[in-house]
Amino acid sequence: MVLSVSERTFTQEVLESPIPVLVNFEAPWCGLCRIIHPLLLQFQAECGEQIKLVGINADDNFKLSNTYRLKSLPTLLLIENGMVRHRLEGFRGRDDLRLALEEIKLTYSHRLPTYHSPKTADLECHLA
Repeated sequence: MVLSVSERTFTQEVLESPIPVLVNFEAPWCGLCRIIHPLLLQFQAECGEQIKLVGINADDNFKLSNTYRLKSLPTLLLIENGMVRHRLEGFRGRDDLRLALEEIKLTYSHRLPTYHSPKTADLECHLA
């Protein structure tokens, strides 16, 4: 399940998050948003606690949509320490998104310490 974030909870859940957050700007009328949703859920399950996934209804959160200058939906932003590190928009479907998520996974797997305790070893982020 994806955590739903609003303008009221955005600062706490995204900007102040101790881990990177993949923000999915979507809308109920967006067909591509529905198509990619299962892939995002898979990404969330595979990344465990390394990357947090949240969803924002762009129609209901107009201020955030303007702040992040959305041009199309879905738009995915990877926000770390309050800064946008990756912006994914204009992808044509599941394959484009899968490649973009793989790039994010590789970026963040290289940032992780080389030593993993047995407790955190299971949290490696892997895409099928």
